[in-house]
Amino acid sequence: MQAFTGFLTLMAKGGAVMWPLLFLSVLALGIAVERTVFWARMSGGAAKARVNRLMDALRKGQREEVVRLCEGSPQPEMMVALRMVLDGADDGVAQAAAEIQRHRLERFSVVLSTIITASPMIGILGTVIGIIKSFQVLGSQSQLADPRGVSGGIGEALITTASGLAVALLSLFPYMSFKGLADRAMGRMESVIAAAQTGLPRRPRPVESPPPPPPPPVMTAEVTSR
Repeated sequence: MQAFTGFLTLMAKGGAVMWPLLFLSVLALGIAVERTVFWARMSGGAAKARVNRLMDALRKGQREEVVRLCEGSPQPEMMVALRMVLDGADDGVAQAAAEIQRHRLERFSVVLSTIITASPMIGILGTVIGIIKSFQVLGSQSQLADPRGVSGGIGEALITTASGLAVALLSLFPYMSFKGLADRAMGRMESVIAAAQTGLPRRPRPVESPPPPPPPPVMTAEVTSR
């Protein structure tokens, strides 16, 4: 309870600019959690081993094995490989499939980048507002003798500046981590595309299925004529 009271006091001292900064910090935290869960599923040891088996099957042209590996997998590399098996391994199919997965990999990156850029600017806005308040106090004859009025504006300026920089810095590290993971995943997708174009035909071809079992023999009754 005491920590919550101190937090409300800090928000009050920082002025109205602190509420947009609080919203941006909560938004950045939510994005960081969502992206962390996503990359934990995409970048595990089992996922990397599966991609290695996929590339080996693509180079050998084992289309049925590729389909088996890709079924039910949310990994971008798997989805690109499955699309190339079904639609052909030409450049147009590869580019379209990779572009769809790129949006998955870079999801919310624009939002995080905007938070990193906007937070210090909002903090500077609070700085300017705090300094303006201090000068208004200095220009007032009735409150010139009270230094607390001036210090309140200066304190607001410093709090908002520090808060804006803190939000930007705490958003920067997840952003750079997720960007690095996305770049590596795009590199793996390029390797999968190269392997597919090595072992798969450029034109789509139906996946071969095992032949159906032979029909059971038909029992015919012999008709004897007298």
